[in-house]
Amino acid sequence: MEGAEEELERRSRFLSSLIQKKKEIEQHEQHEQLNVRVRAADMPVALQHRAFRCARDVLDSMPKKLDSKRLALALKKDFDTSYGPAWHCIVGTSFGSYVTHSTGGFLYFSIDKIYILLFKTAVEPLNHRQ
Repeated sequence: MEGAEEELERRSRFLSSLIQKKKEIEQHEQHEQLNVRVRAADMPVALQHRAFRCARDVLDSMPKKLDSKRLALALKKDFDTSYGPAWHCIVGTSFGSYVTHSTGGFLYFSIDKIYILLFKTAVEPLNHRQ
Protein backbone atom coordinates (compact mmCIF):
# COMPACT_ATOMS: atom_id res chain seq x y z
CA MET A 1 0.00 0.00 0.00
CA GLU A 2 2.90 2.33 0.74
CA GLY A 3 4.15 2.04 -2.84
CA ALA A 4 0.73 3.06 -4.16
CA GLU A 5 0.69 6.16 -1.94
CA GLU A 6 4.16 7.15 -3.15
CA GLU A 7 3.09 6.68 -6.76
CA LEU A 8 -0.03 8.78 -6.16
CA GLU A 9 2.08 11.52 -4.57
CA ARG A 10 4.56 11.43 -7.50
CA ARG A 11 1.73 11.73 -10.03
CA SER A 12 0.16 14.56 -8.06
CA ARG A 13 3.46 16.51 -8.08
CA PHE A 14 3.83 15.85 -11.80
CA LEU A 15 0.31 17.15 -12.56
CA SER A 16 0.90 20.20 -10.37
CA SER A 17 4.11 20.98 -12.26
CA LEU A 18 2.26 20.67 -15.60
CA ILE A 19 -0.47 23.04 -14.40
CA GLN A 20 2.17 25.54 -13.20
CA LYS A 21 4.01 25.39 -16.55
CA LYS A 22 0.73 25.96 -18.43
CA LYS A 23 -0.03 29.01 -16.26
CA GLU A 24 3.45 30.41 -16.89
CA ILE A 25 3.06 29.96 -20.65
CA GLU A 26 -0.35 31.66 -20.60
CA GLN A 27 1.09 34.57 -18.57
CA HIS A 28 3.97 34.94 -21.00
CA GLU A 29 1.58 34.95 -23.98
CA GLN A 30 -0.62 37.57 -22.32
CA HIS A 31 2.43 39.74 -21.58
CA GLU A 32 3.52 39.50 -25.21
CA GLN A 33 0.03 40.49 -26.40
CA LEU A 34 0.14 43.62 -24.23
CA ASN A 35 3.85 44.15 -24.97
CA VAL A 36 4.62 44.05 -21.22
CA ARG A 37 7.89 43.20 -19.54
CA VAL A 38 8.03 42.86 -15.76
CA ARG A 39 11.24 44.38 -14.41
CA ALA A 40 10.63 43.76 -10.70
CA ALA A 41 7.57 42.79 -8.69
CA ASP A 42 6.37 42.14 -5.18
CA MET A 43 2.69 42.05 -6.04
CA PRO A 44 0.11 39.30 -6.55
CA VAL A 45 -0.23 38.25 -10.18
CA ALA A 46 -3.89 39.28 -10.35
CA LEU A 47 -3.00 42.86 -9.38
CA GLN A 48 -0.13 42.87 -11.87
CA HIS A 49 -2.51 41.89 -14.66
CA ARG A 50 -4.91 44.63 -13.62
CA ALA A 51 -2.08 47.18 -13.82
CA PHE A 52 -1.00 45.89 -17.25
CA ARG A 53 -4.55 46.01 -18.61
CA CYS A 54 -5.22 49.48 -17.18
CA ALA A 55 -1.94 50.84 -18.57
CA ARG A 56 -2.55 49.31 -22.00
CA ASP A 57 -6.12 50.69 -22.12
CA VAL A 58 -5.00 54.20 -21.19
CA LEU A 59 -2.11 54.12 -23.67
CA ASP A 60 -4.40 52.91 -26.44
CA SER A 61 -6.82 55.76 -25.73
CA MET A 62 -4.09 58.41 -26.07
CA PRO A 63 -3.19 60.17 -29.27
CA LYS A 64 0.32 59.48 -30.57
CA LYS A 65 2.13 61.46 -27.84
CA LEU A 66 2.57 59.95 -24.36
CA ASP A 67 0.82 61.82 -21.55
CA SER A 68 2.74 60.35 -18.62
CA LYS A 69 0.79 62.33 -16.01
CA ARG A 70 -2.52 61.03 -17.35
CA LEU A 71 -1.28 57.44 -17.31
CA ALA A 72 0.15 57.76 -13.78
CA LEU A 73 -3.09 59.33 -12.50
CA ALA A 74 -5.24 56.63 -14.11
CA LEU A 75 -3.22 53.81 -12.52
CA LYS A 76 -3.10 55.53 -9.13
CA LYS A 77 -6.85 56.21 -9.10
CA ASP A 78 -7.71 52.68 -10.23
CA PHE A 79 -5.57 51.10 -7.51
CA ASP A 80 -6.63 53.58 -4.80
CA THR A 81 -10.27 52.86 -5.59
CA SER A 82 -9.89 49.08 -5.83
CA TYR A 83 -7.25 48.32 -3.19
CA GLY A 84 -7.31 51.21 -0.73
CA PRO A 85 -5.35 54.44 -0.45
CA ALA A 86 -1.67 55.33 -0.70
CA TRP A 87 -0.78 54.03 -4.15
CA HIS A 88 1.87 55.96 -6.04
CA CYS A 89 2.74 55.82 -9.72
CA ILE A 90 5.72 57.10 -11.67
CA VAL A 91 5.66 56.96 -15.48
CA GLY A 92 8.31 57.92 -18.00
CA THR A 93 10.82 56.87 -20.57
CA SER A 94 13.76 57.50 -18.24
CA PHE A 95 13.79 57.98 -14.48
CA GLY A 96 15.54 56.81 -11.36
CA SER A 97 13.88 55.95 -8.10
CA TYR A 98 14.43 54.44 -4.70
CA VAL A 99 11.22 53.82 -2.79
CA THR A 100 9.92 52.06 0.27
CA HIS A 101 6.75 50.08 -0.30
CA SER A 102 4.27 47.93 1.58
CA THR A 103 4.73 44.19 1.25
CA GLY A 104 2.91 42.89 -1.82
CA GLY A 105 2.53 46.39 -3.24
CA PHE A 106 5.35 46.94 -5.73
CA LEU A 107 5.43 46.61 -9.51
CA TYR A 108 7.97 47.97 -11.96
CA PHE A 109 7.25 47.15 -15.59
CA SER A 110 7.59 48.42 -19.11
CA ILE A 111 4.96 48.54 -21.78
CA ASP A 112 6.14 49.46 -25.25
CA LYS A 113 9.07 51.80 -24.38
CA ILE A 114 7.39 53.34 -21.34
CA TYR A 115 8.46 52.44 -17.81
CA ILE A 116 5.94 52.35 -14.98
CA LEU A 117 6.58 52.12 -11.26
CA LEU A 118 3.48 51.43 -9.17
CA PHE A 119 3.76 50.99 -5.42
CA LYS A 120 1.76 51.20 -2.21
CA THR A 121 2.84 52.75 1.07
CA ALA A 122 1.32 52.28 4.50
CA VAL A 123 -1.07 54.92 5.70
CA GLU A 124 -0.95 55.55 9.41
CA PRO A 125 -3.28 57.91 11.26
CA LEU A 126 -1.70 61.00 12.72
CA ASN A 127 -1.59 61.06 16.51
CA HIS A 128 -2.69 64.46 17.73
CA ARG A 129 -0.79 65.71 20.76
CA GLN A 130 -2.74 67.43 23.46
